[in-house]
Amino acid sequence: MDGHLTKSELADLHSLRRDFHRHPELGFQEHRTAGIVAKYLTGLGLEVQTGVGRTGVVGLLRRPKADRVLAIRADMDALPVQEVAGREYGSETAGIMHACGHDGHTATLLAAMSALRREPPPGSVKAIFQPAEEGLGGASAMIADGVLENPKVDNTLALHYWASLPTGKIAVKPGPMMASADEFYLTIKGKGGHAAAPHETIDPLHCAAQLVTALQALVSRQTDPLLPVVVTVGEFHAGTAFNVIPGEAKLSGTVRTLDEALWEEIPERLEKVVAGVCAAFACEYELDYRRVNVPTVNDEVMAAMVREVAVELVGEENIVEEMTMGSEDMSDMMVLAPGCYVFVGCGSEAKGITAPHHHPEFDLDEDALPIGAELLFRTARRYFGE
Repeated sequence: MDGHLTKSELADLHSLRRDFHRHPELGFQEHRTAGIVAKYLTGLGLEVQTGVGRTGVVGLLRRPKADRVLAIRADMDALPVQEVAGREYGSETAGIMHACGHDGHTATLLAAMSALRREPPPGSVKAIFQPAEEGLGGASAMIADGVLENPKVDNTLALHYWASLPTGKIAVKPGPMMASADEFYLTIKGKGGHAAAPHETIDPLHCAAQLVTALQALVSRQTDPLLPVVVTVGEFHAGTAFNVIPGEAKLSGTVRTLDEALWEEIPERLEKVVAGVCAAFACEYELDYRRVNVPTVNDEVMAAMVREVAVELVGEENIVEEMTMGSEDMSDMMVLAPGCYVFVGCGSEAKGITAPHHHPEFDLDEDALPIGAELLFRTARRYFGE
């Protein structure tokens, strides 16, 4: 692959990724990472803002009289996962690691912005380094702080290194490609008593057990089978002793879909099931349903442009389409500024890099890093007609 990055930029790309990997930080705690990012962007001569969305950083490559602005986003946060021991560049912070590739995303965007600084397109490029992607609302925090304004962003772009794809493959498609991610927290209230006299109680545990299975009707009997949706109960807490029927039971879970219309309907549907089952067993309930991320939906024009660049980069035979029920809060930005989210393969069986995301053995093939940086660089230039 003939690339536009200099030897120095390629060296920075690898060294920065390893440095970030050694020093992971959880969401809204990315102070060290943000400091390095801000210093690097300042060294490039970009306009730099810090503290955007608490710990986010924005670098603006401003082009005078530019009529369009492209934003490229990378996430910076790590996960509360204990990394497998013995790696040369392994995490030095107990219980925290970059298990999802965000270290690579951050380093990649820095390298791409360095190349764009040397070969600037005729429009403005805003580099967004986002905190707290892992379920803490970092994107919405940055949006609230005006990250898509001053100057106003027209379109957005982001990549994710993807473990299930080998290095050299790129996945890009128009339309839905990552799911929404809602959460629900449910308390079932009954009347406790002795386990030997269940008729004198209102058993919330029994009601909650029925709900675990009844909620699956949302998937199997209330949704078009051609529309992907997942309802998962992840927590079930009830009782304190073997011979006591408790007074309440608690459930929590997630709902995910790729369909925007279904996403709008799901909360009401779910509560109807909850209300019906609880009424059948004479229980009361409290439901806390929380929106987290909307589905990630790629703009057709942006996706076609990214695909065109990806074909030039790795060849038509290495372009695939990928969809996942995983979620991504980049979707919050894409609702306001249409964009494209693309997967760049980073797996390698030959190197033993096969662990999935969020796994203690997760790693990314560093040969994928120049592909990601080149994709961002070329797409930014193509966006402005070059």
